[in-house]
Amino acid sequence: KMFLPQVVKSARVMKKSVAWLEPLMEAEREEKIVTQTSFLRSKNSALSESEARAIATKSFSNGKVIMATVKGDVHDIGKNIVGVVLVCNGFDVVDMGVMVSCDKILDAVEEHNADIIGLSGLITPSLDEMITVAKEAEKRGFGKRNIPILIGGATTSAAHTAIKIAGHYTGPLVHVLDASRSVPVTTALLSEDRQKFIDTNEENHHRAREKFNGGKKKVALSIEQARANKVTIDWEHYNPPIPEFTGTRTIKSQSLRELANYIDWTPFFHTWELRGVWNPETETLKTRNKEGGKVAKELYSEAKELLEKIIIEKRFIASGVYGFFPAKADGDDIYLPDQKVTLHTLRQQNKKSGKPNYALSDYVSPECDHLGGFVVGIHGADEWAAELREQNDIDEALMVQALADRFAEAFAELLHHRARIAWGIERPGQFSQSELIHEKYQGIRPAPGYPSQPDHTEKRILFNLLQAKEKTAVELTESCAMHPGSAVCGLYFSHPDSHYFMIDNLQEDQIKDYSARKELSIEEVEKWLGPWLGY
Repeated sequence: KMFLPQVVKSARVMKKSVAWLEPLMEAEREEKIVTQTSFLRSKNSALSESEARAIATKSFSNGKVIMATVKGDVHDIGKNIVGVVLVCNGFDVVDMGVMVSCDKILDAVEEHNADIIGLSGLITPSLDEMITVAKEAEKRGFGKRNIPILIGGATTSAAHTAIKIAGHYTGPLVHVLDASRSVPVTTALLSEDRQKFIDTNEENHHRAREKFNGGKKKVALSIEQARANKVTIDWEHYNPPIPEFTGTRTIKSQSLRELANYIDWTPFFHTWELRGVWNPETETLKTRNKEGGKVAKELYSEAKELLEKIIIEKRFIASGVYGFFPAKADGDDIYLPDQKVTLHTLRQQNKKSGKPNYALSDYVSPECDHLGGFVVGIHGADEWAAELREQNDIDEALMVQALADRFAEAFAELLHHRARIAWGIERPGQFSQSELIHEKYQGIRPAPGYPSQPDHTEKRILFNLLQAKEKTAVELTESCAMHPGSAVCGLYFSHPDSHYFMIDNLQEDQIKDYSARKELSIEEVEKWLGPWLGY
């Protein structure tokens, strides 16, 4: 009935109003709880004071939800949106923030006598941490107490939840697709006929597991067969471009005004669950929902106003580093001889009719070439958003985070543009802003942890190569998430045939080979590449 931006605005009004009324409301609530506690004990003398009070307290709330972004992950804009939506619908939400350890989450559940646990994460290592939380919750007896665990975030899925997580927890465990689903799911789990919802959820899990175990498997090649089917490039008749510099260049404080010109607004609207494609010329969202288009127009106007404030007041600091290094392919690896550094890539193993099995190393000459890399980060947004939340300006806090993400992606686009010019594969002014956003240019900038190279640990090599922490103040967590959350990193490839592709269905032979090349145990590699394993 309402679009997410409208819900968030409503929440802001509600929170500010409640802040004024809270002392009176709390006093009245406390009086009711005390009365109800006495009543319950008079009816059941076996109840202790604390037990009766816990029951009475729950009767005056739609339910209490503990929410957290799991250990090692710093992304929380989606979790914050879900929290706002739940609060608007009468739930008590305890938001524990980001990078929260398993023990802290579960301790909070016991401390607050919570009804539901909500776990969020963006990067793939967070999936393993969610499994850890589910296992520990089971050990603490939360499963027997039927405390539901909700799973959400960009890398999560209903299938992964059913296949990899659900088996470790006997209580209700539900994947929540987005903020719009959080209220119906939470309400159903706390309703009197909750068992019907739980049974349906279990049936869905069962079907997902059956499909995974008994469904048609993708036919995989051995790693040697896949390598024999690599893309063919005539390196003898191709001269790789030579960049105008090698080493790194650092940008301590990039102009935000210039960055604003490189913003792709479509993902901004997706953050607010407004689906469609943004047309920068008409400043409209191309969507089937007319009302959604109107809301998008209003949201864009507000975003532009805040963006101008950010630029004028220099609220964000955009820092970045990029560079080029002599490189040559060494099988599925890329070797940088001057730095004595090796970057590792993975190869597709699915059997493909008439198509090669790609690896990123295919697009680097085995004799003499160059490889680029970059790291960019937007500083100041997390702290500002936290201040705004303290003031109950939750809509502006979410807008700040959403714009910081857009600035980070814009910075990545701008640096790649400069890199291609420095490489001599693009002329200044050759492409319009729209053409840049739609990647009409030569070359790619794949990021470790994403489809073409799903191994997040390659970020460590890239960060060391660029001295990124020292030059940009962007750091890696133990799970290889970047902090601040609005940060982007990746590699630059210049070959005209280079393109993005998906790695999945990795087989044991490649994992064994990859672990040897990286000098890591097979178990460690499997942990980082779990969602992409085909066995």
